[in-house]
Parts: sequence; structure tokens; C-alpha cells
Amino acid sequence: MSQIIEHSGIIQNVNGKHIQVQIVQMSACSSCHAKGACSAADVDDKLIDVETDGTGFKVGEPVLLYGQSSMGLLAVLLAFVIPFVLILVTLLILKSYVDNDALSGSIALGTLVPYFLILSQFNSKLKSKLKFQVKKLNAD
Repeated sequence: MSQIIEHSGIIQNVNGKHIQVQIVQMSACSSCHAKGACSAADVDDKLIDVETDGTGFKVGEPVLLYGQSSMGLLAVLLAFVIPFVLILVTLLILKSYVDNDALSGSIALGTLVPYFLILSQFNSKLKSKLKFQVKKLNAD
């Protein structure tokens, strides 16, 4: 039942088992006929680092990056949802104890520092969970 995320890209750099793949990330409305009149349409190039088994990838070769959709959900949860909830809960608690809103806001934002420091301690474990795979595209 797990869904696959796929992006086609081109290899930009090969360094042993590590390769960098350039993908073009487009917003959902970038293919709209009215994108010229709208500021919401954007296209962005991203470089993705991928560890491979070293099976002859070459610079300039088209490849397909893929991974589980749950990987993206975990990334969103860790980077956006948990910090938002942490700030919100801290503000609600401090509302009862601190009269100065600027101080409450600063303390709430300050709670993100230990959160991201703790998160950085699990960097290697997260890298193993948030990993893309790569396969060659057939030039048919």
C-alpha cells in the first residue's frame, strides 16, 4: 500500500558510490496556461545526493530517483508539524505565566533550538530513513 515518489533527473557529479542528481522541481500550477500572469508558478532546480552500489553511473546520464511517500511525510512531520506544535503549546502554557507577549514569543521560538539540536543528534539514523534510490533510465 506504500506509494512511490519518482523524479527524473540528470547526474551532475559522481564520486565513488555517491552521486549528485539534478532534478527540476515544479509547483503544481507550473503547467497551467495562465502561469505567465501568476506569481505562484515556480520552477526550481535541486541537487539530491544519493548513495549507490557503484554500478557505472556517468555524469550527464538520465536517471530516475525514487523513494517511499512515507519518507516525505516523515520529513514534513519533523521539519514543520512538530516545531509548529511545540511553539503553539509553549505559547499557550506561557500565556498563563508571562504577561509580556514579546517575551513569550521569544521563549517559544527559543524552544526550537533544543529541538533541532536533538534532531541533529539523530542525523545518521534519519539519513538511513530518508534515502532516495536511483536507477538508470533506458534510452529506448
